[in-house]
Amino acid sequence: MSQPLVTLIAGPTASGKSRLAMERARETNAVIINADSQQLYADLRVLSARPSIEDEAEIPHRLYGVADAADAWSVGRWSRAVMDVLAELAAQGRSALLVGGTGLYFNALTRGLAEIPPVPIEIRDAVQAEFDSEGEAPFRRQLVEIDPAAEAAIFPGDRQRLVRALSVHRASGRALSVWKGETQPLLPPGSYDAVVVEPPRDRLYASCDMRVDAMVAHGALDEVHALTARKLDPGLPAMKAVGVRELAAHLTGELSLDDAVTAVKQSTRNYAKRQLTWFRNQQKDWRRRS
Repeated sequence: MSQPLVTLIAGPTASGKSRLAMERARETNAVIINADSQQLYADLRVLSARPSIEDEAEIPHRLYGVADAADAWSVGRWSRAVMDVLAELAAQGRSALLVGGTGLYFNALTRGLAEIPPVPIEIRDAVQAEFDSEGEAPFRRQLVEIDPAAEAAIFPGDRQRLVRALSVHRASGRALSVWKGETQPLLPPGSYDAVVVEPPRDRLYASCDMRVDAMVAHGALDEVHALTARKLDPGLPAMKAVGVRELAAHLTGELSLDDAVTAVKQSTRNYAKRQLTWFRNQQKDWRRRS
């Protein structure tokens, strides 16, 4: 008996990937599994545009709203949870659709997750300070001497990944690309189908704006009020979700509602643009669907 098919559906926010997943699930009796870091959190149903209650009732959905905002899920934790679900579904003979916009999740599945030792905070802070004082070009020249493969894979302006690459070398004495080269994919080649949903940019941005309006109309302000009332660490992933900071600024009187909504729309479009860039660089060989 052949192994049940795993399908990966990636794409930027508001691209229509969840709609595609529902269509595929109806056709194949598949289970939909979350591959979006924001949709993990129970506190962010509205802001993360999680599947509707009606969709969840029609088709089984897994790993949506399973985390509390006070908890920070790593890529490794998500990967372990996904592999547990996939093993369960394989035993039942059911196919799986993994859908989301978090590129690191898809990389962990198809390329592997390196077991890199933690970087001490003092090293990370020192490297960040170097980047901020030197600028990107000199920083890249330093990185290319110790890890040219990592430097070449990081697109311009990605401060976080540049700092990460140099920090790992400083902390471990080994290049980040060497660590990653020792990993094995969680999903072997040939065991999955993969597609990126990539609509034209003007259509994507219009969809982003409409989604923000719908979120505000369906309780985003109440959701942010409840979240900020918990006074959680602002560095937690849920607190850094798109829209939290802007709508919280309205709730404290710093921004009018119109200005807050405009800011959320801009942040959402910027996020979608970063996702598009990621998938074009990292998932070059995946099929495209507009």
